[in-house]
Amino acid sequence: MKILTHSDIMNLNIDDVLAYKWIRESFLKKPETYLPPKISMKDDSTFINVMPCILHNERWAGVKIVTRFPERIPTLNSEIILYDYATGNSLALLDGNYITALRTGAAAALNIETLAVKDYSEIGIIGFGNITRKTLDVLFSVMPRRKLTIKLYNYKNHFNLLCSRYSKCDNIEFVAVDTYEEVVANSDVIISALTYVEDNFCSDEYFKPGCLVVPIHTRGFMNCDLFFDRFVVDDISHVRGFKYFSEFESKAVELSDVLCGKSIGRCSRLEKVMAYSIGISIHDIFFAGKIYEMAETCQTISLSPPKEKYWV
Repeated sequence: MKILTHSDIMNLNIDDVLAYKWIRESFLKKPETYLPPKISMKDDSTFINVMPCILHNERWAGVKIVTRFPERIPTLNSEIILYDYATGNSLALLDGNYITALRTGAAAALNIETLAVKDYSEIGIIGFGNITRKTLDVLFSVMPRRKLTIKLYNYKNHFNLLCSRYSKCDNIEFVAVDTYEEVVANSDVIISALTYVEDNFCSDEYFKPGCLVVPIHTRGFMNCDLFFDRFVVDDISHVRGFKYFSEFESKAVELSDVLCGKSIGRCSRLEKVMAYSIGISIHDIFFAGKIYEMAETCQTISLSPPKEKYWV
């Protein structure tokens, strides 16, 4: 069994365009997979989530385990166990942190390229952590060199970090704004990656016709569930527990169906569209399998399981 640490995976230097290809492929393969509900064990702000799935065509199965402990650094952490579904043998134990950031950022970029108005030119952003960085990394790698305005909510030194990271992008103007309303107003795309927010970011009237909202951690946009025109999700069963699901259920489709032509993602350039791509283990296990195949130099171990039927 391969052991792939955070450094092992980072050192593979996975190309952002390749990550975009992987996420699109894994969405298209969703009908061929088995995705049971995740198990969530919670105690106040502490949780352990267990996310299993089987990718039949790739002959991979796996489990992602995500933990949140507020006093730990980092607060969020994850590991992935990958299996050969043809034999049942364990293939790899992988650190899940970069895989999570990469597949989540790639999924957000895919939603933008698929669901935003075709001539989108203004993006509002709340939060500039690892997930937002990978979202922009992938998006800037796959989109045409269009002129863009990126508005970032001005928090701590995030704006300076944004400008420094993308200083070579001469087709993009970066603007710092001081309120959530300024982030949302006039933006064609709104991205948020805050892990916690108590209230909605702003009232209904700030969302322009034709906007796309990509709430990576789903926080701050509950009011949109009551008046947006279209909801594109990665898996219907994963949003059934949302407070207002019954209000938007009839307007919800899965992104995999949009990509394969079974459903329409955006019906008009005036529709307000919500992209609830909240993260499913299909993507983690698909990325883990691809990374397992790429990794040539890494530690290996054997748990030396018994080889006989009766061993007691």
